[in-house]
Amino acid sequence: MDGVPVLSPALSDVFLPGHIGELTQVVPTELVDAILEETKTRERRLRDLPSRVGVYFVLALGLFEHVGAALVWQKLTGGLPGTVSAPSEKALRDLRRRIGPLPMQRLFEVLAGPLGQPSTPGVRYRGWRTVAFDGCGSIAVPDHGRNRGWLGHTLARFGHGGFPKLMLMTLCETGTRGLIAAAFGPTAAGELAYARRLVPRLGDDMLLLGDRAFDSNRLLEEVAAKGAQFLVRCKSSRRFPVLTLLPDGSYLTRIGSLNLRVIEATVRARTTDGSRIGDTYRLLTTLTDHRTDPAFRLVHLYHERWEVESAYLALRHTLLKGRVLRSKDPVGVTQEMWGLLTLYQALRSAMVTAVETRPGCDPDRAGFTVALEAARDTVVRATGTVPATLLDGGLDLVGHIGTAVLHALLPARRPRLSTRIVKCGISRYHTWNRDDRPLASTPITKIDIEVQSPAPPSPQTPTTPPASGRGGRWDMVSRIFAADPDRPRTAKEIATDLGISGSKPFNSISTQLGLWSRRGLLHRTAPSTYKLVLPTNWTPTPSP
Repeated sequence: MDGVPVLSPALSDVFLPGHIGELTQVVPTELVDAILEETKTRERRLRDLPSRVGVYFVLALGLFEHVGAALVWQKLTGGLPGTVSAPSEKALRDLRRRIGPLPMQRLFEVLAGPLGQPSTPGVRYRGWRTVAFDGCGSIAVPDHGRNRGWLGHTLARFGHGGFPKLMLMTLCETGTRGLIAAAFGPTAAGELAYARRLVPRLGDDMLLLGDRAFDSNRLLEEVAAKGAQFLVRCKSSRRFPVLTLLPDGSYLTRIGSLNLRVIEATVRARTTDGSRIGDTYRLLTTLTDHRTDPAFRLVHLYHERWEVESAYLALRHTLLKGRVLRSKDPVGVTQEMWGLLTLYQALRSAMVTAVETRPGCDPDRAGFTVALEAARDTVVRATGTVPATLLDGGLDLVGHIGTAVLHALLPARRPRLSTRIVKCGISRYHTWNRDDRPLASTPITKIDIEVQSPAPPSPQTPTTPPASGRGGRWDMVSRIFAADPDRPRTAKEIATDLGISGSKPFNSISTQLGLWSRRGLLHRTAPSTYKLVLPTNWTPTPSP
């Protein structure tokens, strides 16, 4: 072929270790070569260890996380024809340093994205693809000076912990548990900062499910600006003005520039052992129509957020087996993490492809451990790097991994509950099990959802002091707000109007304003900014 150099058999042998078994179909050599050219990390002269082989070697390190680098190389080359040289561990380290983390990051960005088709069961709610993001702060890296300088120390009860921890934040498709985007770094930045880095990957065809850590007004406005819908749990301490009470018990409110709907519900589960476990949920959503999206239906839908936790279970415990990462410097850790995420996405892609060959089969019935072990078998045997040809002349898109998954499908999802695991418990006794959950996994026989309507506001003049507050101060503060009810005021402005100076008196009035806000007398519009709540905000219930 014109323009393509023809390698002799001796030279082409150096590329033979460039594979990861059947997953090479998901991560083909043409894609790897294109990314190496794009990132300018291809070797300038042909080496015994080409850059393409280095990319697949990094992926194989994640596939065989429980063994050392030299043994991983043996698994890559054990099933190859002929004799392949065995490089030293230093040569393998130099290979990783030469390619760096950028090709692995670009490879993940190419493979990342929704995996399910519109007709795949469990992928969509009405017209939206359900997605969720959450953080994982329990990935440990080697306790080395360069890693500590990047990630900092891990705090423990007494001094510092054993290993620095890495914060991983992913945007996950809940139906398939495939990854759409990811970000990671020091835990000190917090989940909210990493979540905002993933917002640009949202689209107007997505419905975001979020935990209580993601109810920030700024984050919700950024999500809405991307055209995505959201259903996010918020903290119980927040108080929202009730603008319209809906027939299903939910109500409309306004936060900043967003018109939202609030659903407050108590969920109680009854188990086969007679236990009754319950909790209260407060959900914020952009789905404001109670006719098309009843409250009880959205409460059921919010449970899908836990699929991202199952994704972390596969990544953290099935792939890594709870082990510490290999690399002792930030560049190596970054490369290793992008390699793990790429490998995870490739496995999920093979699993979803296999499940979709059976109409009506939910992707969550595919076993990640089954797919992982089948992928390891193809690496050791060096088989399946190209699709096999069927008897009728077509291509076998299921392959060895898909066949193993389909032969060992998990049973349909069944409702059950057990105690929540404390990752760093301070006691070996079960004193932390405050809600008396059963210690073992127990089937659920019935789930009761009760939507709680807010109580109508009682008539209250601005000069009426709270029942258990300081009447004199409330009288003065309410007069300040009543002078211009539509204008929010900061705690600093209130303190200035009251003639308060000094840090301690200012902290006192700030604390009092927060208390009145929690009692429903003031509406908190922004940090340390409040507005008077008046009965005129109430709107009668519309007709069904």
